[in-house]
Amino acid sequence: MFEIKQKDNRGRIGLLKTNHGTVKTPALMPVIHPRKQTIDVRKFGAEIVITNAYLIYKDEELKQKAIDEGIHKLINFNGPVMTDSGSFQLSIYGDVDINNEEVIEFQELIKTDIGTSLDIPTAPYVTREKAENDLKITLERAKEAVKYKEENNINMLLNSVVQGSTFSDLRSCCAEELSKLNADLYPIGAVVPLMENYRYRDLVDVVTSSISHLPNDVPRHLMGAGHPMVFALAVAMGCDLFDSAAYILYAEDDRFLTIRGTYKLENLQEMPCSCEVCNKYTPDDLKAMEKKERAKLIAEHNLRVSFAELRVIRQAIIDGNLMELVEERCRVHPMLLDACRQLGKYADDLEVYDPRIKKSAFFYTGPESLNRAEVVRHLDKLRNMDKKRDLIILPSSRKPYSKYVSDNLGDFYIYGSEMKLDLKNTDFMVLDVPFCLIPLNIDEVYPLSQNESPKIKDADSLEFIEDFLSEFIEYYEQTLISSKVIEELNIGLYNIHSQSDEIKFIKKDEEKIKSIADYQFGNGVGNALFKGKLKIEKSKKTGKIRHVYSDGELIANMRASDAFFVLAKEGARRLHEKMEFPENRVIVNKDSEPFAREGKSVFSKFVIDCDTNIRANDEVLIVNENDELLAFGKSLLNYAEIMDFNVGQAIKTRKGF
Repeated sequence: MFEIKQKDNRGRIGLLKTNHGTVKTPALMPVIHPRKQTIDVRKFGAEIVITNAYLIYKDEELKQKAIDEGIHKLINFNGPVMTDSGSFQLSIYGDVDINNEEVIEFQELIKTDIGTSLDIPTAPYVTREKAENDLKITLERAKEAVKYKEENNINMLLNSVVQGSTFSDLRSCCAEELSKLNADLYPIGAVVPLMENYRYRDLVDVVTSSISHLPNDVPRHLMGAGHPMVFALAVAMGCDLFDSAAYILYAEDDRFLTIRGTYKLENLQEMPCSCEVCNKYTPDDLKAMEKKERAKLIAEHNLRVSFAELRVIRQAIIDGNLMELVEERCRVHPMLLDACRQLGKYADDLEVYDPRIKKSAFFYTGPESLNRAEVVRHLDKLRNMDKKRDLIILPSSRKPYSKYVSDNLGDFYIYGSEMKLDLKNTDFMVLDVPFCLIPLNIDEVYPLSQNESPKIKDADSLEFIEDFLSEFIEYYEQTLISSKVIEELNIGLYNIHSQSDEIKFIKKDEEKIKSIADYQFGNGVGNALFKGKLKIEKSKKTGKIRHVYSDGELIANMRASDAFFVLAKEGARRLHEKMEFPENRVIVNKDSEPFAREGKSVFSKFVIDCDTNIRANDEVLIVNENDELLAFGKSLLNYAEIMDFNVGQAIKTRKGF
């Protein structure tokens, strides 16, 4: 029913299968009014739409036509249709003339693809007592709807809406309870007032507290979100579907939607974009038109801009730079920037869903970049890595640092008790924004070499680095910090100055490959993989390491693009021997075992369990319940997604045993 095809952070490109076709997500569902619609939204990119089943139910003429001919013919749309249950009217008028079972039955009767139970939309900032009472009813109705669907063999997909007002714990509780049901989609409701009042920071809390407790194998729908300026942020939080009538409502008020905000026609001297409408007409042309004609054209602009933004977002997911796009988009309004910073508080959760390896380089765009998954992950690895006695911190230079490190490292400040430096027992690292410290032995690994930041450092990044250094150097008996680093940081943390003896960093390929293996797989793996008589082959063109052999047998290949290892058979055997069960493992059932041995891809539904540290694009071992090594390959999902999904590939198998 739903399958992930590409992912970045919590954002994902997925395929949602319905009775009337497959929808590529993230997707916008334009609201179709059953009587007033004059625009063919398919022309602008709509693959799915939403309309209101309750409005149809209350109109005898529309009701009969929908029953006789179906919802698709009624609204003249032959693709997937979602229907709302009347909850919006309930939130406005306080009551509706239909009950939960009736609205489910009616939506099935008119052959809607995705129906909705009659939840209780609870406005933001109500009392906790009201939010709890409403939530109780919402959960009861959701359970009732799912039960009714199952008992009556209803064919349509079913929404179960997450409510809880602005109480994060209630949102989480609701999501947790709903996830126990057999619903097909999970909308996040009652958030329109937050967006209308620019309360985007609160929106982040509402959405993340909901999504973090929902299963990964179903789409999440942010109800009422129709402004393109919020799409990137919402997708990064894990939303797959959006719906709104904003495209036409704003147009009727002479307002243009753009990724930079909303423009009023009366204030325009130039058209706001390069879409067909904006290229063909001027503001004066539109002002001279009849209101109905003008509104139709502005609505077309609004649709074009909205669907164009979704295409940009999907490409950002493919390229692996979704968070750069989010940081860029959120700078159009202070309250959106506030939301982006609030999202940084959930960095540890987002890291779990972020692939370790991506196509694009890491671009630092401002202090918000310090909370990205790549930074969080690297700093955790630094804290947990095996450390030597001493540390030398060098200034940044041309990348890769290890290739261009100077022979004359200059003066150093000493932190710790003075002693004779043992270079064989010393870690060499380079100061870096935003990754703080990069060990020279692993500096070509993604994204440590594949990153760019401004030469003029901002105060936030310098403070971030200083705080990390203060913590990190405590692991070492002695730390030597280049005087150039001290000047760059402009800090007085270290008060003992020393004119050091000549210090040189000596490049050693064997140390390098072992350090990279430790960074990629875990401490001690380098020695386990690369033991015996080693032969390291390099590219004649670039000089980079390409293949590593041990006692004449290929152990691993190093990818030129990101310097991570791709295991060969013997490398997989050695990794399996070194790591304790279930580390680095995906455990498959007996049905899948022969296919894995043949080198066939592993599908999620055959996975029994897996290591909770697995991220998308990791090299993993495929084993059975007895921990027999069956195959090895690349994970396409993280551990939570692998365990939640029952459709689609989980592991792209490289070779079987």
